[in-house]
Amino acid sequence: MSERLARALRLKTDPPVYFATVGIVLAFVVVTIVAGDWVSDVFGTASDWILTNLGWFYILGVTLFLIFLIFVAFSRYGHARLGSDEDRPEYSTLAWFGMLFAAGIGTILMFWGVAEPISHFANPPIGDTPAESAEAARQAMAITHYHFGLHTWTIFALPALCFAYFIYKRKMPPRVSSIFSPLLGARVYGPIGKIIDVAALIGTVFGVATSVGLGTLQINAGLAELFGVEVSPAVQITIIVAVTAVASVSVALGLDRGIKFLSNLNILMAIALLVFIILAGPTVLVLKGTIESIGVYLGALPELAFWNNAVPNSPDNQAWQNTWTVFYWAWTITWSPFVGIFIARISRGRTIRQFVTGVLGLPVAFSLIWFGAFGTSAFHIEQDGNGGLVQAVAVDGDIPGALFEFLSNYPAATFMSGLAIIIVVLFFTTSVDSAAMVTDMIASGREPALAPTHQKLIWTGLMGAVAAVLLGATGEGGLAALQQTIIVVGLPFFIMGFVMMFSLGVALKNDLGDPVPTVTRQWDSADTVEDWERNEDAPSPEPIGPIHHIPDGNGESIPISPAVVGAALDEYARQHPEELGQLVDDSEESAARTDTDRDESPPQDGDHPRN
Repeated sequence: MSERLARALRLKTDPPVYFATVGIVLAFVVVTIVAGDWVSDVFGTASDWILTNLGWFYILGVTLFLIFLIFVAFSRYGHARLGSDEDRPEYSTLAWFGMLFAAGIGTILMFWGVAEPISHFANPPIGDTPAESAEAARQAMAITHYHFGLHTWTIFALPALCFAYFIYKRKMPPRVSSIFSPLLGARVYGPIGKIIDVAALIGTVFGVATSVGLGTLQINAGLAELFGVEVSPAVQITIIVAVTAVASVSVALGLDRGIKFLSNLNILMAIALLVFIILAGPTVLVLKGTIESIGVYLGALPELAFWNNAVPNSPDNQAWQNTWTVFYWAWTITWSPFVGIFIARISRGRTIRQFVTGVLGLPVAFSLIWFGAFGTSAFHIEQDGNGGLVQAVAVDGDIPGALFEFLSNYPAATFMSGLAIIIVVLFFTTSVDSAAMVTDMIASGREPALAPTHQKLIWTGLMGAVAAVLLGATGEGGLAALQQTIIVVGLPFFIMGFVMMFSLGVALKNDLGDPVPTVTRQWDSADTVEDWERNEDAPSPEPIGPIHHIPDGNGESIPISPAVVGAALDEYARQHPEELGQLVDDSEESAARTDTDRDESPPQDGDHPRN
């Protein structure tokens, strides 16, 4: 039935995977509208249990992922190319970086660039650090870099490397299930593989929808700051429809003309905003603060990478970590199938070492500079300027409007706020169109260029619809419910991360490791070469017996050794020479007759000499 429906809709996809995903997502939306409180209670209880009992698992897991990637990159497997040996990178480093950044956490940087440093500055989570102090500022920058630095991009890089290797090196379909081929074999093409792909698609849709909701709230806050537009679900739905339409146009144009163009434009505008913040503010202070924040982050990284706040009787700090670090990792993991396959798609032809150093280098460096500049500038405004950021973010909870409150302290505030809105819209758009392209790849198992345009547009509309319906039905409560949902949905993916490491390790060892020696049947009693040579050089042993038995006159068996038998034969030949001579003549005649028969027989093909 699903195949007939797919043909009727002119879809070139895997019908069971496609319709199962769409059906589950739509069912969730409908149930949320009809029984939103019940859904919120169910997923809220489940997410609370995960955050409370498995927070340590997320924190340790992401750190192990990072260690694994660094090991693979600088091991003997680092030279392996993601594709055939003749493949070379399809995109320049700048274009590659732009698409990496835009498809990754571009929207998140705009949303949290000011809000997160100020949040930790006002409420330091580690130790008894005084709020709004110099030490609080250092701690805030270290934690912010931790949340958006190496660890976040590690969550993207691990599945991306696995996808790139199995899709372009092993020539497997562009699906999440392909990564599990060393473990499942041909079963990745059966029901188990389809279940894995459906789960990946559901997680991707929810993860992107959450970012769509965050981006929508920030755009609405910016429009309210500039034009006095009301902050309401109706306005937010209008924003989602408009941005989804732009994303649909980008999807229709394809990767090179659509996504690549918007990504390059986006990164250039983001760089322009960053340069403006550095030059228009206290430039020297911002540069010094940015550099210092990177050093503080690198110095604190070993502690933060394993920090679980295992201090007795500190429930407040435990709640903080669940709200921030654990939630970030759980949320980011739902993005990993989409971002991973997209990064793999644009990274074909690069070596494993180039891939890992690039993904963990360029975007991370930009993120550190971005947060360093915005965070240092925000601290300066709060302590030496007009202030108001702590009140807006930490007291009033206006996180979506934090960026525009921040920009109001700069020259040309209205223009720069308008530019910021455009950047958010572009980041928003590139995230949705990239996600639509990748979800279609997972569902169909083929490159997006081979899929009909309307098939890819369905995914764009679905992601926008999920966020729009939730925000329209319950306002920000719907977004909170979705955030709780992706924590639950993200847990299976996090477990898959460990399976991905094992699967990639097996594949690298089988494909690129030491050749497996040929194994033949072995006997425990077999002599070595040295034993055979020693036996050849040794003299023949004396005959051992008895080995012959002849009856005597009474019928008793008499043992006779080989030497005795030889002597008896010699004595018989001496006493009966005529019989021995006849035996010799018969043997010679038989041998001569055999030679004559061989000479007279017709030659065979194999008897002719090779000329």
